[in-house]
Amino acid sequence: MTAGYSSTPLAKKLGIKAGGTVSVVKRNKGWEIPELPEGVVVQYSAKTSDVIVWFVRDKAEISAALTTAAPLIFPAASVWIAWPRKAGGHVSNVTENDIRNTALAMKLVDVKVAAIDHDWSGLKIVWRKEHR
Repeated sequence: MTAGYSSTPLAKKLGIKAGGTVSVVKRNKGWEIPELPEGVVVQYSAKTSDVIVWFVRDKAEISAALTTAAPLIFPAASVWIAWPRKAGGHVSNVTENDIRNTALAMKLVDVKVAAIDHDWSGLKIVWRKEHR
């Protein structure tokens, strides 16, 4: 299964590696990451992980999500903030720039944007190198 226009499997796109840990926070019921590499542990709450995928549905949720996720990704992990895709026909007040601006104000930086699936886009957030 692939997301968006890319033929890259979602787990690879998100940077999930064999034996790693992934936290999925505030997902839609039943949403899963298909074809996970061997030995990946998936947690469905905000916990320290190699990769966190955090779903936000409203602009007001962005700051709280990043405030909670930031200490969990220190120093070298990442958080994907996912928001409803307008291209998927969804109405949302969340934009890529809202997420980016909130992250930058927290000394975090975005490094990648991707379609998570037909319904969700994601922005990959990491600590700036000087804060790792």
